[in-house]
Order: sequence, then C-alpha cells, then structure tokens
Amino acid sequence: MSSRSNILAAVLANQPDNSPLPDVSIFNDLYTSEDAVERFIATAMGIGSSVHRVAGIDEINKVISERFTHGPVVSNLSGINNALAVDDDNYHAADVELSVFKVRLAVAENGALWLTEEDIQKRVLPFICQHLALVVNAANIVGSMHQAYERIGNARYNYGTFISGPSKTADIEQSLVLGAHGPRSLTVFIID
Repeated sequence: MSSRSNILAAVLANQPDNSPLPDVSIFNDLYTSEDAVERFIATAMGIGSSVHRVAGIDEINKVISERFTHGPVVSNLSGINNALAVDDDNYHAADVELSVFKVRLAVAENGALWLTEEDIQKRVLPFICQHLALVVNAANIVGSMHQAYERIGNARYNYGTFISGPSKTADIEQSLVLGAHGPRSLTVFIID
C-alpha cells in the first residue's frame, strides 16, 4: 500500500461523528414585521445609507430627481424617470451616476440587501456606479441572516451578493473614506 493510500485510509477511518445542525428557529421570532422594518432602517442609516419609506414609484422619482442630476441613471425597475434599461447599450458602465435595482430581500440585523444576477443583470453595475439605490418591499425585510438563508438557501442562481451600506474603508488613523471601492452612497427605498 502506498503512503498516499495509507494517509487516505487513516483519514477515512478517523472521521468525526455527524452531529445535528443547531435549531435556529429561535431567531424566527426576534422581530415582528414592523419591528424588522424599523430595525432595518436604524441599522442601514447607522452604516451610512439613506433610507426612504415610500408608497410607490412617484416618491422614488421625486427623491432621485432631487439628488441625482449629473449623469446617466440605469435601472431594472420600470417607471424610473429618464432611466436607461440595464440591457441598453447606450451607456458606459463607468459613467453611470445612479443604478436603481429592485431587490427581493433585506435583513434587519445588518442592513444588508440581497441581489442576484437576475435582479441586476450586469454584475458590475452595483459596484461601478457613483451611487446605488435599492428598492425593497417592506414585506420582504426579515429580522436575521438565519431567516434570510431560509429564503435563499435552496434557490438556484449563478451569482448573488449582500450589499450593506455604501462602499467604505478606513485606515489605522481612523480616517473613513466612502466610495473608495464602489458607490459613494446607498439609498434604500422601502415600499410600504
């Protein structure tokens, strides 16, 4: 028997016993639906996002027209005024001032929003734009990452990422820089 075979046989013979996964159902009742929304808002604002509760697309357009006026707006959400479709070829990704995406899930405990390739279509857009706006229904805000993974854990997707706050970095001198590696701001619209 070769050394390789001996080593593999020893590893195989010394496997730990399987143990059951922990019961994480205790995290399901951390927040009521409204508490989860309020916690999400507080957390997202605490990490540098701006958050707006809106009734619909008209209020989203109002905020966008007041804050973002210097470059192209790209969106996967129909009804955004003067926005180019994500799959439109009439823009250069590096020139996009604002990307607006509808997302399916947000997490209260860390202010994160879940994006998949199906939501954003072009992986680079949420990271190369100057500003990012994400739109989520209040009913799709869960309390914890445990609840988030219950929703997304068995789904099939080629790409997915959680985004929490604008891009930021800090050095040892405690100088915080926003937009160092991605968007300078994150605006979240919660549709009630």
